Amino acid sequence: LATGPRQNNSVFYEIRTYDIKPSKMKDFVEMISKYFHLRTAHSELVGLWSAELGAMNKVVHVWKYDNFAHRTAVRHALANDNDWQEKFISSALPLIEKQHNEVAYMVPWCELGKPPKEGGLYEWVTFRMKPGGPALWGEAFQAAINTHISAGYSKLIGIFHTEYGLLNTVHVIWWNESPDHRAAGRHSAHEDARVVAAVRDSVRFLDSQENMLLIPLPHSPLK
Repeated sequence: LATGPRQNNSVFYEIRTYDIKPSKMKDFVEMISKYFHLRTAHSELVGLWSAELGAMNKVVHVWKYDNFAHRTAVRHALANDNDWQEKFISSALPLIEKQHNEVAYMVPWCELGKPPKEGGLYEWVTFRMKPGGPALWGEAFQAAINTHISAGYSKLIGIFHTEYGLLNTVHVIWWNESPDHRAAGRHSAHEDARVVAAVRDSVRFLDSQENMLLIPLPHSPLK
């Protein structure tokens, strides 16, 4: 199956999702606040969030790597970092119910963005597209995203297309000032003929869609 256009460099992003035991979420967040600097010393953290709506007791973090050799070197260094292993890993693992990771590329027509200010919330939208990759649905999906951007209802942060994990998955990150700001934008989008037309064309290639509202955690570069 064709994957369509891909970015020209080897940079990729690892998306790690942890389901935390409900009674241990507070403890896990406190450990992140205290020890996560040990992890970020090894490689670049893009964002670190906890789910507020759409999921519960879930932590999502995104890491940037230059290539697969870079990730291998980082993982080796972490395994041999006694501070990281003893202060965080040994205590954190009993708090985690499940771990999941994906490798994804930034779509070639998107650059990682930043919010206009700190203090907002992030919406993480996951699209399961029909098999065939961007060669099949890329143009329609891009048109739908660009229409939302031009309408200005939310601020786009990034778009990731999976390479490992469940394929034909696209994760889109939006920033909003608040849940009410996001709700108002959604209502306006539903009445915007430009958005409706673009979505109607793109949804032909969509199998399913889900979203989460995320709150930045300590050490997240995206606040």
